Amino acid sequence: MKFLAVFRSGWRSVPQWLFWLLFATAKHCVAHCETLRETSSEHLTPTQARAYAEVLNLRPAQARALLSGNGTDVGTLLIQDCLSITELLVSQDASRYEATIKAQNQRLTQLPRAPASALRDYALAEIRLHQAAAQVVFGHEVQGAWSLRQSYQQMQQVVRRYPQYLPARKTLGMMQFFIGSLPEGYRWFLKLLGLPGNVETGLYNLRLAATQPNDFQLEARLLLALLEETYYKKPAAALRLVETLQRQQPESQLLCFLLISQHKKQHHTAQALAAYQARPTGPGYLPLPYLHHMAADLLLYQGQYAASLRANQQFLREYQGQHYRKDAAFKLYLAAWLGGAPAATVAGYQRQIGAGGRTVVEEDSYAQRFFEDGLPLNRTLTRARLQIDGGYYREALATLGTFRPTAATPLRDRLEAPYRQARALHLLGQPDSARLFYARTIALAGTAPYYFAPQSALQLGYLYQQEGQRNTARVYFKKALSYPRHEYKNSTDTKAKLALKELE
Repeated sequence: MKFLAVFRSGWRSVPQWLFWLLFATAKHCVAHCETLRETSSEHLTPTQARAYAEVLNLRPAQARALLSGNGTDVGTLLIQDCLSITELLVSQDASRYEATIKAQNQRLTQLPRAPASALRDYALAEIRLHQAAAQVVFGHEVQGAWSLRQSYQQMQQVVRRYPQYLPARKTLGMMQFFIGSLPEGYRWFLKLLGLPGNVETGLYNLRLAATQPNDFQLEARLLLALLEETYYKKPAAALRLVETLQRQQPESQLLCFLLISQHKKQHHTAQALAAYQARPTGPGYLPLPYLHHMAADLLLYQGQYAASLRANQQFLREYQGQHYRKDAAFKLYLAAWLGGAPAATVAGYQRQIGAGGRTVVEEDSYAQRFFEDGLPLNRTLTRARLQIDGGYYREALATLGTFRPTAATPLRDRLEAPYRQARALHLLGQPDSARLFYARTIALAGTAPYYFAPQSALQLGYLYQQEGQRNTARVYFKKALSYPRHEYKNSTDTKAKLALKELE
């Protein structure tokens, strides 16, 4: 079911896959666990709230100790499931899968025996969503589609029966948003599943949970902030929120991950590396190998090639999943190639790209396409790209100034040069100059199957939207959607589609 692969990719939302998986499948931030208790059956107990706080801190042993001896009431079953799905999705350990699914089925059998309440019905729908996530991530996509459908319909019923129970609106809103933002080509499958996604309704439900007091308001605020940062160009608000929370809870590995990823996404390389170095560590924490993969990128941006190699090698040693392996091999190749390693070493990393892993996430697809195309990268353009990704825009412009195309220069490189020029100028706050180079990229590209032209169209749409030129912005967002095949089509199309909805 390619639809579910796209849905999963949407949850990931570069580079926040961990956040989407954990918060899409393990929902109970406990900052306000003592407020607004209508009846005890509607809320977690203080002990359950503390256990869930440890789940979000990625400290499973502490969470498990708090849950032991607490019976099988609704809150305990729910937090137990949050713990097991977190361990499964963070570890990506396939050997845990069958036991996790079996335990979920047992909890789904036990829960209906409890007295009816909003929390009970919410837990049933939430655990079914956990199960959908596990099934999709580990390749059981038909079962995952069915579980997703069940969870969606059950959560709708919770909202209808308990309209004031805001946690259900948070989860339903998240599903509505992501399903509603999928590319148009998957509408037939949505209809087949009976999943009526809607971006506006999803945002409305999320905002209700984020702006009104409830047990899990903080989590809703995080979800909403990161959605708006990713799809609606509101990075400052998301970073401020994550920074504030991480200062308040420095022991949380999850918040540290979010802080690193936000700084990385916003091209703050030094700050991201500082957060990585200061991350909480120790035997009580669940290993999070992806942190090393992020650090490898950051070190690559700074030209610390040997350190980048070591970080990605550590990631591959510790990581048990199948995603990001091709991307890690590609980054190993870049670090070795740019760092002047022997040709045999560089070639070995290049072969590693094609040797294993999957191509569900876009970074892996990009790496695999590079491997299959066999077209050598341009050293100057590659350095400029990494400098831009790292936030070193003036250095990138200086690097690009040394690029000298000839008649033999491949089309891909002739397209990448003006695109990189546009990105550096755009991020330096020079929109007029950036527009010139974005337009040049589009004019040169024609229908070439590279992402430079569709991304240029998307960025031009954003620039004209910011200036209030709605009709021109609409033209460019539609143009971004029109390109039939490129490495980042799913994410580009999703952003363009949401931008067009916002213009409406």
